[in-house]
Amino acid sequence: MLAFVSWAAHDAYPIERAVPLRWFKEVQPVTQLNPAVAAGRDKLVAQSAKLGIDVVITDGFRSMAEQDALYRQGRGDGGAVVTQAKGGESYHNYGLAIDFALRTPAGKVIWDMQYDGNRNGKPDWLEVVAIAKKLGFSWGGDWKSFRDYPHLQMDFGYSIQDLQNGWRPPTQTG
Repeated sequence: MLAFVSWAAHDAYPIERAVPLRWFKEVQPVTQLNPAVAAGRDKLVAQSAKLGIDVVITDGFRSMAEQDALYRQGRGDGGAVVTQAKGGESYHNYGLAIDFALRTPAGKVIWDMQYDGNRNGKPDWLEVVAIAKKLGFSWGGDWKSFRDYPHLQMDFGYSIQDLQNGWRPPTQTG
């Protein structure tokens, strides 16, 4: 029996997301950041700048091929392992994640979590994370395994499996 899953049911009963949406309609590929994530990114940069912190967004939407290339890094390709996610297993692939770094006054981009460029006695990195969390992002530094300190995401309650099944969060920025 073919079941119809309405958007209203989707919002009220997330368990129904276990049914792949692609069974009912063609799911368009994601090619850019979700508008709410893009708006959050812009607010993060602006609010950090008010504190004297220059945030650089180093990554946003990432294609499946780009994700697979990153996954190979440190696993056959040169360099260190930088991700545990293959293509389709990262919130970047669905336009729901960004990565950031800091820029020093000399223009150097750094990933130093202790750097205090605004000289207020607090690490700039953690000040940026606090702003991001207030904007609705979750931080990869809070993960229990493979902490991803530059990573921020808005998952809107969707798991990777939900996203793989074709479910997508709303695109309105509210």
